[in-house]
Amino acid sequence: MPKFPMILAMALASAATAPAIAHDGAESRAVVRSEPIAGVYNKFWYNYLADVLEADKELKSDLRRATDKEDSRDAWEEYEHELVDADKDYVEEMRDRNYVVGRVTIGN
Repeated sequence: MPKFPMILAMALASAATAPAIAHDGAESRAVVRSEPIAGVYNKFWYNYLADVLEADKELKSDLRRATDKEDSRDAWEEYEHELVDADKDYVEEMRDRNYVVGRVTIGN
């Protein structure tokens, strides 16, 4: 694997997760993946990271324009929705290509 895409992926992932740390409202339900499904770095992984980065930019912009708590809450809700949607799209693309998504447990 070329070095550049790995560095790009790490930079995008770290930049995209920054606002989640600053969230002082309700606990976030959205999670940003730190690794691609099945360790496969493909266009769907990079599209996912780009979607996360775009959601991050939108959140920062929305929070700068927020004039009250309701505006901030709406910005965070939209951000979480965008993260969930990006993950859903990514998982769907990987499942379509027969990659196993999630964990398999046996027993209790």
